[in-house]
Amino acid sequence: MKYLFLILSVLTIHSQNENFEKKSFIYKTDTLNYRILKPLNYDSSKKYPVHLFLHGSGERGNDNESQLIHGSNLFLKENNRKKYPSFVIFPQSPKNDWWGGHYDPYKFDYQVKNSKALKLVIKLMDEFVMRSDVNKNKIYVSGLSMGGMGTFSILSQRPDMFAAATPICGDGDPNSVKSFAKKVPIWIFHGALDRVVHPNRSLI
Repeated sequence: MKYLFLILSVLTIHSQNENFEKKSFIYKTDTLNYRILKPLNYDSSKKYPVHLFLHGSGERGNDNESQLIHGSNLFLKENNRKKYPSFVIFPQSPKNDWWGGHYDPYKFDYQVKNSKALKLVIKLMDEFVMRSDVNKNKIYVSGLSMGGMGTFSILSQRPDMFAAATPICGDGDPNSVKSFAKKVPIWIFHGALDRVVHPNRSLI
């Protein structure tokens, strides 16, 4: 019985995840896989908020599936979809890249080449917010762990794009804060017992 319940639970989660449509964003010779959830009862004549969610390092790959492991269920809850109708975008970083903007998360050397994956996310967002069904004043970003690092990084590069941000157990460059600190409301989450990314890294 427990085994049957487990199978049914997995099938239910998979079915719900199918609400996130599979997409690919192509820029020149590069491709970014992403999933997108449309607003409930979508109406093309309306303008909707957009929520960008950046996954952690364990969800990197090219299956366009793994990035939904953490966080997607929150956006799929019926009550949330009814109360906060919006577009939700979950891009996926390849295994050999990451969202941090710089390849060493603890050495913010701005001479280091920026992450290709993050550049593609920025290009995707630059285009997406220009849609007629998007409310440009309600663009939000969240990220978990590596995605929290990406949240701080994308804020520093597009401080005028986002209405608010919620980095979770991330890491940011203190030197970049001035570009967005007084523009974007930020709610930072970090567990005191985090052994992967020290909580002090969120005190930027």
